[in-house]
Amino acid sequence: MSYQDGVTVAVLGATGAVGRAMLETLEKRNFPIRELRALASPRSAGQKLTYKGQVVTVEAVSEEAFEGVDIALFSAGASTSLEWAPKAVARGAVVVDNSSAYRMTDGVPLVVPEVNPEAVKAHQGIIANPNCSTIQLMVALSPLKQIGLEHVSVSTYQAVSGMGQKAVDALKTELERQDGQSTLFPVVANDTHYPMAFNVLPQCDVFVEDGYTKEEMKLVNESRKILELPQLKVSPTAVRVPVLYGHAESVSVRLKESVSVEQVRELMKDAPGLVVVDDPAKGLYPHPQMATGTGDTYVGRIRKDLWDDRTIWMFVVADNLLKGAAWNAVQIAELLTAY
Repeated sequence: MSYQDGVTVAVLGATGAVGRAMLETLEKRNFPIRELRALASPRSAGQKLTYKGQVVTVEAVSEEAFEGVDIALFSAGASTSLEWAPKAVARGAVVVDNSSAYRMTDGVPLVVPEVNPEAVKAHQGIIANPNCSTIQLMVALSPLKQIGLEHVSVSTYQAVSGMGQKAVDALKTELERQDGQSTLFPVVANDTHYPMAFNVLPQCDVFVEDGYTKEEMKLVNESRKILELPQLKVSPTAVRVPVLYGHAESVSVRLKESVSVEQVRELMKDAPGLVVVDDPAKGLYPHPQMATGTGDTYVGRIRKDLWDDRTIWMFVVADNLLKGAAWNAVQIAELLTAY
């Protein structure tokens, strides 16, 4: 497909936090847009958004709205994607889907552009954007793949914005009250739950039968697919923390051979999309506020395990709405225009 005259882009879920971030990212990265269509549910139709100083009126999603669209960026939930992605593809669009609907579907590439950009070539109309916590983990692990990854243990510290605006508002309410009482914090499937403010909750998404959560299993299954290592051992714990934006991860990586910290830093320093912030003597290390508003992944606290010569520890952070969602999706769209 030729994009010499620019690209007609549709953003489905344009009024949501990630949808708005997609519009901002398209503008920031100067994506070659010929025509932009902002789509949402009928109840959001008529809202006004801005793109490059111009007012864009939100349209209700329909099959006709995808007519002539080259690339459709979806961020409206799995059920919406399952309904509308095939219809968009039937109208000729390539869908970049930010939901979980197609991530593990055979024949649907799961893409982190810094890690497996060539995977987009195999698409059959739909390309999946990985889960936010998976994306930043992949950017950090990719430089080490050449050594050989054996076992990854990861504990996440995930911002409440990963649950949507309702969670952001709930945390702000709890912080304002400062009484340690729970609000209707929107933990999945249970609106009455533990307080989030001044607290840490070892639950992201719903629990499955083996005691893990869906979020944790995304880290396992998506990592294996992206890295093309179907037997990779991944041991996850996903935790929600009272931070508005920016996910952090404590990561332990057992490699197939011993390497020094200096070798790891050297491998990482030129890796695309990865910023090494690692100077313990000066107190320099990554934290969520450092990553907020950027599309980069930050890594630091790189050190060897005390007892295992083949294990490296690191701390990884990224903006969950940008690199973890909107930024990665726009990067995928850029790959499509390059091929």
